[in-house]
Amino acid sequence: QVQLVESGGGLAQPGGSLRLSCVASGFPFMDYAMTWARQAPGKGLEWVAGIYSDDRIAYYSDSVKGRFTISRDNVKNTLFLQMNSLKPEDTARYYCGKPADRGTYLYTPWPIESWGRGAQVTVSS
Repeated sequence: QVQLVESGGGLAQPGGSLRLSCVASGFPFMDYAMTWARQAPGKGLEWVAGIYSDDRIAYYSDSVKGRFTISRDNVKNTLFLQMNSLKPEDTARYYCGKPADRGTYLYTPWPIESWGRGAQVTVSS
């Protein structure tokens, strides 16, 4: 059974940093590309960042490029999102996602089989 558990969210000031983690279980994590997406209140899902199984970066959204860094630890089955220079518009619930297969996806949206429950990030002074 696939499980994805996010942590590390919270309240940050504008310009601050947070680091999200997503611990994965129930599947061979090292074989799958993984992704982060977010949803702000009243808005649709925004694809934030993706990473391939071999650590190559798949994509960053234009809104986070240069500020966020996606990474993974295939030994600890954990996906990370380092968020720097946070802005109020980064306020959202952040989800990690596992695709349905071991594909190499060039474009979003990815075919996501499982999402975690999410971690709330609030950026406010």
